[in-house]
Amino acid sequence: MRKIHLILCLILVVSLLAGCAGTPVVYYTNCTCPAADQATVQTPVTQETEPETPAVENPLKTGLCISTSVKKSASAAAGAEGKADYDVTMVAVTVDDNGVIRDCIIDGIATSVKFDADGNITTDLTVVPQTKNELGDKYGMVAYGKAIAEWDAQAAALADFAVGKTVEELKSGAVSETGYAPEGSDLASSATIYLGGYVAAIEKAVANAKHLGAQSGDTLKTAVNTKIGSSKPATAEGAGNAQLDVDMVVLTMKGDTITSCVLDSVQAKVAFDAAGAITTDVTAAVKTKNELGENYGMVAWGGAIAEWDAQAAAFAAYVTGKTPAEVSGIAVNEGTKATDADLSAGCTIAIGGFQSLIAKAVQ
Repeated sequence: MRKIHLILCLILVVSLLAGCAGTPVVYYTNCTCPAADQATVQTPVTQETEPETPAVENPLKTGLCISTSVKKSASAAAGAEGKADYDVTMVAVTVDDNGVIRDCIIDGIATSVKFDADGNITTDLTVVPQTKNELGDKYGMVAYGKAIAEWDAQAAALADFAVGKTVEELKSGAVSETGYAPEGSDLASSATIYLGGYVAAIEKAVANAKHLGAQSGDTLKTAVNTKIGSSKPATAEGAGNAQLDVDMVVLTMKGDTITSCVLDSVQAKVAFDAAGAITTDVTAAVKTKNELGENYGMVAWGGAIAEWDAQAAAFAAYVTGKTPAEVSGIAVNEGTKATDADLSAGCTIAIGGFQSLIAKAVQ
């Protein structure tokens, strides 16, 4: 009986082999060969795998720093206005994996919101503060301070000096113990302003830098939008608020395509009472929304799906790989919130300001 089983199984195997050669296959369904005597025929299984994402050649990290000080603010006094004084430094960088800075842009804002001893704001809140690079010659360092060059040119000289250096090389070569360029150096011949704060901002931008898609050869661009219109006077019922809002985008681009995007924002607030006395600790650090993270409070107090920094990062990731024209064309509702399901899944805040920043960066 065992021999009959073996013969039947051999016939099955031969039939299968013949079928592979194009001969009709005979299937025997009554083969009950003992397990120890059966040959197991395995059919190859083809598994579909997702294609690997091509690695970025010569990747660069993209970084941003917005540093804000209000320490020069002053309360109103008899016969003198008070002011909320804002000194903002902004630095964008690309940096390679060896810590070498490949591109650098430096900008700044110097502005104020004034108020009197009755708590009334005396500054025109409809005026939009310009950055120092936007002001150019109108900043007035040459015309009124007899500087060797305007602020934007001096900041550009430092930015150019930073390219090709690590942070440590920059710190050792750009500034002396005084915070100014070393006397007699090439940098001192083109940048006589105090550089210590700008070098510190470059260092922070490098520390903040992340791999977001940029690569060697990409062009670094920035744009800044500002306003003071959220300021309000003090009343008997509540404190006044002098507020500077700064929104910034950093882009890297390959041709017309965005290869990386970073967004950040700062709300610099100085409170004062109905007598024009400042009630804010002006020595405290003014953090950006990215630095505040969950402490910004959109989730805890507003029930948002995610905090501002996460939503801004979701928008930045969504526009990476798109052209600025495509970003401008993202559909929004009346509140400038995205109607695209993929984008709104991670970003439910208004994106109109983000869109305008990107459009401005490529003008």
